[in-house]
Amino acid sequence: MALSISEIRDNNIRARHLMQRTRKEGFAVGAFNIDNQETLVAVAKAARKLNAPVLVELSHGEVKALGLQNVRDLVDNYKKEYGIEIFLNLDHSPTVEDCKRAIDLGFEFVHIDISQANHDASDEEIIRKTKEVVEYAKFTGSLIESEPHYFGGSSNLHREAIDYEEIKKTFSTPEGAKAFVDATGIDTFAAAIGNLHGKYPVPKILDLELLKRIREAIDCQISLHGGSGTPLHYFEDAAKIGVSKVNINSDMRYAYRTTLEKVLKENPDEYAILKLMSEVYNAVQAVVEEKIHAFGSMDKAVF
Repeated sequence: MALSISEIRDNNIRARHLMQRTRKEGFAVGAFNIDNQETLVAVAKAARKLNAPVLVELSHGEVKALGLQNVRDLVDNYKKEYGIEIFLNLDHSPTVEDCKRAIDLGFEFVHIDISQANHDASDEEIIRKTKEVVEYAKFTGSLIESEPHYFGGSSNLHREAIDYEEIKKTFSTPEGAKAFVDATGIDTFAAAIGNLHGKYPVPKILDLELLKRIREAIDCQISLHGGSGTPLHYFEDAAKIGVSKVNINSDMRYAYRTTLEKVLKENPDEYAILKLMSEVYNAVQAVVEEKIHAFGSMDKAVF
């Protein structure tokens, strides 16, 4: 059921208040990608158990599979059923049109990422299209996130090592972050400080000193993408520095798949899907709970 304009605006005000609280109280909110209803349930259960605010998000592939309106309805239903503070984020949307549709449907957070579809997109194109989404969002108050260049990696299990010398070439800079924020008017800047999409055979290393300089250079929120496979102490430090949002995907997918494979192997004659999924739910929920503790967002929910 579609939300009214007043309901959308009220939700967006609540989302903005949450971002303000993260900065004031020194915690970050987990933005957890969902591939299906099972992962949404796992996030909702973790949020209820730990009394934590959460974002659930979907990227272009999940949008095509699930549908924006369907996910909006599901999130609203679980919000009521579980009594949780939960918001929706459109993650890495490659088109202005999809962003506008998500804004119209009441997505509180929208990430416009022109370079996702075109890695060679010019600075002018990225700024122009990002500004278009920022202006469109002013009617309802959705929070808009972006970054000035393509963000590396993919939300999968990687076998290759991390070449940090190469990755450093794509790190954000304080000067670049300020220039992009000033040019676009975004609410949230997606910083690149060693964070990568995906899960790698070695732990990720975040440049917290660079993060501090970026924090000093800009006034808007900062998000970290590619949170999977990152030692938890980085999140604790990043939240204290002023990161408001951390994206998690691959750790959840890994828990889901490996647990499902285990359950199927142990139960070769069971075909009742609900009986097979309980352990899978629990495994994904455990990942979400671990991140919530690291982000410092337990008992931070406000209703």
